[in-house]
Amino acid sequence: MKKLMPLALSLLSAAVFAEVQISDGYVRATPPGAPTSAAFMTLNNSDGKAVELLSAQSQVARSTELHTVKHEDGTMKMRQVKNITVPAEGSVELKPGSYHVMLIGLEKGLKEGDEVMLMLNFSDGTMQHLMLPVIKPGTGKAMAGGEMKHHHH
Repeated sequence: MKKLMPLALSLLSAAVFAEVQISDGYVRATPPGAPTSAAFMTLNNSDGKAVELLSAQSQVARSTELHTVKHEDGTMKMRQVKNITVPAEGSVELKPGSYHVMLIGLEKGLKEGDEVMLMLNFSDGTMQHLMLPVIKPGTGKAMAGGEMKHHHH
């Protein structure tokens, strides 16, 4: 009996919603007047084929772009990417110093404790609505990367 369950479940869910599960999502809190912020999360793909995150939208920002950080000649450069591939039966982590969703042209500052609605569009035609907590850099998970501390004088 055990063997049948996962298959039955995956057949049901495939028709209804994406195979991508999202965990550990958060948006970086911003100082008042900051024009941009970034959203981070882990995308887990339980499907047998890769799926791509194509775009994102949020009502708090004028535009939303997928970005990654490339290390070139010892410096970190931000690059916009067309999509972010979530490998088959694998996961991709959007984190400081790596892939992230850029929120550009914020309507207002994002305070810790706020929630941000983010909509993700995937290559399999599905969309996911997320409510992400706003977290100050340096609290909890936002520590990872800590790339805001460039005070080497």
